Amino acid sequence: MPVRQLPEGVVNRIAAGEVVERPAAVVKELVENAIDAGATRIDVLIGGGGRRLIRVADDGAGMVRADLELCVERHATSKLTGEDLLDIRTLGFRGEALPSIGAVATLTITSRHADEPHAWALTVDAGAKGACAPAALARGTRVEVEDLFHATPARLKFLKSDRAETAAIGDVFKRLSLAHPTIAFSLADDEAGTRSYAAQAFGEAGLLARIGDVMGRDFADNAMALDVSRHGVRLFGFAGLPTFHKATAAAQFLFVNGRPIRDRLVLGALRGAYADVMPRDRHPAVALFIELDPHEVDVNVHPAKTEVRFRDSALVRGLIVNAIRDAIGRAAPTTASTIGAATITAFRLPAGRGAPPRGWDWRQSPARPAGGFAAPGQAAFAVAAPDAAQAGLVQQSLAMDFAPSADARANAAAPEADDLDRPLGAARAQLHGTYVLAQTRDGLVIVDQHAAHERLVYERLKRQMAETGIARQALLIPVVVELDPADAARLLGRADDLGRFGLVIEGFGPGAVVVRETPALLGEVDAEALTRDLAEHLAEWDTTDPLERRLLSVAATMACHGSVRAGRLLKPAEMNALLREMEATPASAQCNHGRPTSVSLSLGDIERLFGRR
Repeated sequence: MPVRQLPEGVVNRIAAGEVVERPAAVVKELVENAIDAGATRIDVLIGGGGRRLIRVADDGAGMVRADLELCVERHATSKLTGEDLLDIRTLGFRGEALPSIGAVATLTITSRHADEPHAWALTVDAGAKGACAPAALARGTRVEVEDLFHATPARLKFLKSDRAETAAIGDVFKRLSLAHPTIAFSLADDEAGTRSYAAQAFGEAGLLARIGDVMGRDFADNAMALDVSRHGVRLFGFAGLPTFHKATAAAQFLFVNGRPIRDRLVLGALRGAYADVMPRDRHPAVALFIELDPHEVDVNVHPAKTEVRFRDSALVRGLIVNAIRDAIGRAAPTTASTIGAATITAFRLPAGRGAPPRGWDWRQSPARPAGGFAAPGQAAFAVAAPDAAQAGLVQQSLAMDFAPSADARANAAAPEADDLDRPLGAARAQLHGTYVLAQTRDGLVIVDQHAAHERLVYERLKRQMAETGIARQALLIPVVVELDPADAARLLGRADDLGRFGLVIEGFGPGAVVVRETPALLGEVDAEALTRDLAEHLAEWDTTDPLERRLLSVAATMACHGSVRAGRLLKPAEMNALLREMEATPASAQCNHGRPTSVSLSLGDIERLFGRR
């Protein structure tokens, strides 16, 4: 078959296949054009999931007639001042979007420039360009796309339902509106109604307000602010606390020079930053912005411009990882407020099991005290002082009929005022030999002693390894551990790595190893159980993981074996020492596996639980 030049209409439809993948891609291209035009307000209207209608109106600069006629030609753009494709300072630059959309749909552009006496309109239907005609429009540009893919019916069968396409458009809309908080946005459709975001002031406060609108108030209340720079690269925005995690990566909003991206390098940096503070099957919520010289990043590596290539990728990755880890360290021991809310919900009695009816008010109860509740420190009614015999009977009755169902080892001494002002307060009791109950100035904190101590031991191991190396303790009688031959070989292959953490092992015949030394920091540890756990974890290692991540996995396993176990009774001084060390330790709000180490309940939450508010 001879080589031939393809007709222009076929070329445009091929290009449309790369740019116009689905209705959401059309919305993305048109909204980006409006942003590049300097708009302060952008209104989007869709119908039928974007198949039937997409309309984007803005109050930007608009176009004169000559520019309007040229903008629907392939590779015609106003966004490149020269021929340097590395000096791109706008969202669009290829000049492919409008002709690609016009090749597969009915495209109508109405625009008015300040220098024109009136607006002009132009229609392109399935690649056929019409004549420019006068139109009515006060200012800016209005672009309407009707009957998307009617020129290429085969593409329609690859689209999803109207609801799914509307959801994809909503995601694009959220990302672009988050990237430009100083612009007002609105999105209207025939299913979900209208959502709108008011323009915000420039700066951190305005960005946080827009984040609250787009990502929800829960994220805004549980986010850590970031703003760091290194070698001309600036990273700013907000990252969620490790205990505020999601089931999917849908809450990860990433931007480079105002452009929404889904880049593997940045996503990998996020996983590295949260590696040892979040469960493996959960995802962080972030809104991060990277600003750098356009020459240091190539945005022309993907048809949809969602991926970028950094000139110094190691610098960008290191900046993200270190900034988030530093923020996590500063935030400790704070946990997500949603955990406390979930705890309050769990405390509430389910309907039909002793819970009061909906709308019930305790003030209307006939059992309410005549004078209301007593003020703190006051008795609600007078009680006669019992004599010694009566006191003995009362004490005996309490011991018989109201024995506590949980072990609560209370601190008899009143807490110091300074301790009440600390983030984790003063220890007051231990419940079930597992949970430390602490009192703060305005509420209480429940601490999981095993999870908390596990994080403390883990951080000590990391610190020792980085500074002086982990001290070892020789076993008086070496421990022989019999394993599957494959597990034993895997352990011996990592003997040097394990030795860096103070665990010295040697081969002891087929399918067996002998443990001669253990980390001194772990104290009396079950060497056999530790070795078996390490063997299981090594089998799950991804050989492509960096050495640092694999070593941290070893440290996490050792910390779990060297921490205070659930069921161990602690003295008041030990409980308070645990709280103070948590406050001084980075990332102590969660254990090595990502579980929260503490739950905070405010006094207001507790009062609402008991109907006092």
